[in-house]
Amino acid sequence: MLREGWLTKVAAKRALVVDDEKLIVKGIRFSLEQDDMQVDCAYDGEEALELARANRYDIILLDIMLPKLTGFEVCQQIREFSNVPIIMLTAKGDDMDKILGLEYGADDYITKPFNILEVKARIKAIMRRVEPKKGQAEARRDLVSGEMRLDCEGRRAYITGREIGLTAKEFEVLELLMTNPNKVYSREALLKIVWGSDYPGDVRTVDVHIRRLREKIESNPSEPQYVHTKWGVGYYFYNV
Repeated sequence: MLREGWLTKVAAKRALVVDDEKLIVKGIRFSLEQDDMQVDCAYDGEEALELARANRYDIILLDIMLPKLTGFEVCQQIREFSNVPIIMLTAKGDDMDKILGLEYGADDYITKPFNILEVKARIKAIMRRVEPKKGQAEARRDLVSGEMRLDCEGRRAYITGREIGLTAKEFEVLELLMTNPNKVYSREALLKIVWGSDYPGDVRTVDVHIRRLREKIESNPSEPQYVHTKWGVGYYFYNV
């Protein structure tokens, strides 16, 4: 019988923890397994990529500084075949590292040294956003605009019938904007709604995700058809 706790709703979820520091991996694995998660581990980039290709994960914790392949390279290659949420782990407090992680398709980042409770809180927040809320699945329908269709229940996006790979955060931003066409959201509002009020990042996170989103859904990202900028205010979706 499952113990009641923060992960009760996502019991039996599977995580991949990637770090070349075995003590860090051991600590994270032990803590997540205590909360009924199944945890696989990898200690270099190539091993991480092999596991990600061979298994279906609900969350990946990925260190940046890895042997063989960097975390950035692993993240970028995973994004070619999977939309699994990825949290980057970095020993540097460098803003550039954080931005690069988002550029390569990461959904979130945590700076070392970190508290395991912070790691759990980030995982919980992502799981809560990714999983459809109880009772809402039937009510949620596909969102369609022009040649784009958003499957809200399946969390998939299609352009002219072809699926495009969006990260969890990219999907959430697009879903919010499509659900409220022509409503302008400030960068601060998007950050609070999609990432949560306790997210430590700044509004540049939003800009990075909007840019990546446009690169995937717009035929000409510099002249967007769907996601527009209201200069000095924020972003909005134009229903084609």
